[in-house]
Amino acid sequence: MAGSLAVNKQDHTDNGEDERGTMTEKLDHLIENEPKLQGAIVGISIRDAETGERVYDHNGDVRLRPASNMKLLTAAAALAVLGKNHRFTTEVLADGSTAKQQLNGNLYLKGKGDPTLMPQDFDKFAKKVKEGGVTMINGDIIADDTWYDDVRLSPDLVWSDEHWYYGAQISALTVSPDRDFDAGTVIVSVSPGDVGNKPDITLMPDTDYVEIRNHAKTTAPDSAENLTLNRIHGKNVVTIEGTIPADAANVKEWMAVWKPTEYALELFRDALEKQGIKWTGQVKTSQAPQKADVLYADHSIPLSDLLVPFMKLSNNTHAEMLVKEMGKAVHEEGSWEKGLEVVASEMKKHGITIDTTVIKDGSGISHMNLLPPDEIAALLYNVQEAAWFEAYINAFPDSGSSERMVGGTLQNRLEDFNVQAKTGTIDGVSTLSGYAETESGGKMIFSIMLNNLLNEDDGPAIEDKIVEILINQ
Repeated sequence: MAGSLAVNKQDHTDNGEDERGTMTEKLDHLIENEPKLQGAIVGISIRDAETGERVYDHNGDVRLRPASNMKLLTAAAALAVLGKNHRFTTEVLADGSTAKQQLNGNLYLKGKGDPTLMPQDFDKFAKKVKEGGVTMINGDIIADDTWYDDVRLSPDLVWSDEHWYYGAQISALTVSPDRDFDAGTVIVSVSPGDVGNKPDITLMPDTDYVEIRNHAKTTAPDSAENLTLNRIHGKNVVTIEGTIPADAANVKEWMAVWKPTEYALELFRDALEKQGIKWTGQVKTSQAPQKADVLYADHSIPLSDLLVPFMKLSNNTHAEMLVKEMGKAVHEEGSWEKGLEVVASEMKKHGITIDTTVIKDGSGISHMNLLPPDEIAALLYNVQEAAWFEAYINAFPDSGSSERMVGGTLQNRLEDFNVQAKTGTIDGVSTLSGYAETESGGKMIFSIMLNNLLNEDDGPAIEDKIVEILINQ
């Protein structure tokens, strides 16, 4: 029926002009006739970036799952509350006196939410202890993650996401394996061995905290690759099964660890051992006393720089840590509950009708989040006047750029256009919201939310068609 309606419209066009020539008509036609949208829910809101005027609306007021477009709210709230120069701190502390290269007390490593700590930072911390004249600790080595609460996973996280980097556990003391800063993860690399033998496995960082069980097999060149990596629930055991051809490239997976605080503690312990530092007590988690002395304080990159991997690579861990950091800053409680209260409060200040939304996390991984596209478009319009807007827009994926930390998740999309937009993907959902420069030199704000897709991988191509239509209006 949709096809026959389109034909009838065309048949009744005067002077040969296609009635679908306007942006509205083209978008309506696409929504009605795109087969992959049949049975799906489409929400689109388009505004003039200069005036805020709505120029197109399709289900703009309908609450839909935003996926990672939720990060648009989290980033804006974090800039407003914490400030673009906010840095996360990690402290090495002691609660005893030092004499003759001996610390008569406990040594503490206190995390305050830095998602950018890497293995080499723990080596630095250990060197600082030794440079301070300590080679023997008559006490315990203690990791303190009490800056945030001990709830590791957001309430609505799907169990199947727990062992992947995008579902990593949240701790105030955690470790990233590389400069993507996927905190609370390790990188498992699988490379082919000899035919008939097991493939070679490497772990980054090289740690005993994660056990590898390699049940995979190297097969003949040109055979099919069929590898499965999984982390056993509740354990730091990664199983590798299936096959990898002898001529295959290395396979890398970022796997979430169980109990990231203890993971960080193990790296700190190993670093102390490498420095020849010994201790008499236990290696454990606890809370540093307020009277403990700070031996060394390490500071992260500023928030404006952290937003780049957060937004461009769509880093879920950053989102959830920022939520907890906002809760800590405003309510002195680093929890999802208090942090999301702050997000909601800030969004209300920036034009979102918060009563029509459901916000369950900071990353958008929850299928319980609900946002109308028009509320996202309203936010993107209103924040243009914020003092921190430059830091905000600089973190958006930039269409078509070949540089990963510029193009991000838009690296291979909309290559011929000037678009800055946040992508979003969860099962059955694809979203895209941001800013686009039109062919006439104007600027448009858009929010596109596709829900109930049979395959979320179909979403980006449809979104790109929509953006091209609004650009070429």
